[in-house]
Amino acid sequence: MASTNLAAQQHASKEKLIADFEALIADTEELLGATAAQGGEKMVAMRSRMTDRLADAKQRLDTVQKAVVDRTRVTVKATDDYVRGNPWQSVAIAGGVGFVLGFLLTRVGSSSKS
Repeated sequence: MASTNLAAQQHASKEKLIADFEALIADTEELLGATAAQGGEKMVAMRSRMTDRLADAKQRLDTVQKAVVDRTRVTVKATDDYVRGNPWQSVAIAGGVGFVLGFLLTRVGSSSKS
């Protein structure tokens, strides 16, 4: 169960990173569009470099997203297979984790009232 929670946190962190990266790409595209009317050799060269880097970044982001989705599917499948193959062990583990969490939360709640 703890590994499932850790995996969920890692997945959420990856999703946040991907979302932030997508926002950065959108902002960069908007900036490139806003400077399209700007002249000058340096501006043209800079827009060209940024366009190339942006295309590369989009491709890498797509690769990362696919890898995250694939790993998530594998993890979900493995968890499902384990639970279906070991239903009583899964119930016992879930009960044990629930008991420990309940015990810890009760201790923390009672110590904060003191």
